[in-house]
Amino acid sequence: MQHFPIFVALAGRRVVVSGGGEAALAKLRLLLKTEARVTVFAADPHPDLAALAEAGKLTLHRRAMQPGDALCAVLFYAADEDAAQDARTTALARADGALTNIVDNLAQSQFITPAIVDRDPVTVAIGTEGAAPVLARAIKADLEARLPATLGRLARIGKAFRKMAEALPMGRARRDFWRDYYFRTGPRMADAPDSTVEGALDGLLAEHLDRQSRKGHVAFVGAGPGDPELLTLKARRALDEADVVIYDRLVGKGVLELARREAIMVNAGKEGFGPSMPQAQITATIIEHARAGAQVVRLKGGDATIFGRLDEETEAVSDAGIDWHVVPGITAASAAAAAVGQSLTSRGRNDETRFVTGHDMKGFADRDWASLAQPGEVAAVYMGKRAARFIQGRLLMHGAAPDTPVSVIENASRADQRVLACTLADLPQRLDTARLSGPAVLLLGLAPHPALHGTTAPALPQDTHAPAPKPIMELVQ
Repeated sequence: MQHFPIFVALAGRRVVVSGGGEAALAKLRLLLKTEARVTVFAADPHPDLAALAEAGKLTLHRRAMQPGDALCAVLFYAADEDAAQDARTTALARADGALTNIVDNLAQSQFITPAIVDRDPVTVAIGTEGAAPVLARAIKADLEARLPATLGRLARIGKAFRKMAEALPMGRARRDFWRDYYFRTGPRMADAPDSTVEGALDGLLAEHLDRQSRKGHVAFVGAGPGDPELLTLKARRALDEADVVIYDRLVGKGVLELARREAIMVNAGKEGFGPSMPQAQITATIIEHARAGAQVVRLKGGDATIFGRLDEETEAVSDAGIDWHVVPGITAASAAAAAVGQSLTSRGRNDETRFVTGHDMKGFADRDWASLAQPGEVAAVYMGKRAARFIQGRLLMHGAAPDTPVSVIENASRADQRVLACTLADLPQRLDTARLSGPAVLLLGLAPHPALHGTTAPALPQDTHAPAPKPIMELVQ
């Protein structure tokens, strides 16, 4: 991030613009929405600019800018539409201590003005650091359509009511009140007179003051395989409401960024054969926060019900008298199958797929190898990289064909996803050569779909980097 987004208080403060043409007018249309004291320097101003000055909207000096003209200014815009003149006036403004912006010159500007969706006092700013102004405009258009025109009015009424809402305790109680207002009571009364909306706010506040403190609750949420776009709507809502998020090592960074900014984030990561937070400590942490009244999200990679030790945690939470619910997620096997373009079940090949783990608490996991070794069987092996040689040996010992296809999908669904196509015979050697560092799922009995071969340059023999193509945003399609 090269530009840090902030909102600058401009009420009663000085903003200076140099230039009298279309570029200056474009900036002034935005600046005059604020309560800033705007001063313009232009020897030959556009008639519309002169009219704004005559109407008392700004102060116009019909001359070129001179040293000292930007003293006490917070912001300065160079809009002379001439590179040499813009450089001169910018140097003067910087000498006077103002932050400077040169229109259409990102490299020489100290700040940039984003695309803005105005629902005063609600303001949405969209910036791309100059990389994609067309994208910024597309996002702006989408948000303009999504945000009702009445939103600003509701926000103004709510702003005036903030002092009254301070009767509620800080934190969760106030958030619940404002959530009810902005997403339930307020929108229902969008066309009502202000006095009616204010009366509804009084009634809503009384309702919330009468409520007992909200009890702690735990949501066991599947975070999916890593791509934040694969997170369910229910999971996103849980993250938005969470006071505490206790997350596993495999939860993607993009998913964690969707949590409410004020939420307490607790890393409860575990790594096979590596450093881990003990399960007893994880469970104790969940219970401690929930007993304190927090809305806790226990965030697990993939689906919480598959190799996530969910039963241990739900049992402990139940024993502690705490309410909970489970939000399912997309498991890594599903993302891995999508990465290789194959179905986990197929008529005439297999009518079942087994989800197995390469190792358990006692070490490499043993199972019905004779059944898995049968032709056409498909299995998704979680945590199987270190157990690859063990798995190979057991399957070959029970009659599996050496040329049985195996696909290894590292970081399924993520931007750095990698697909390794091999056979049972060369599985351990291919894994050693590939040096996979991320979490991987082994799909026994499945090779990548032929249509995927050759779509990308291989990093290693028979390797493919094949992340599913994704639009930047649906709204710019």
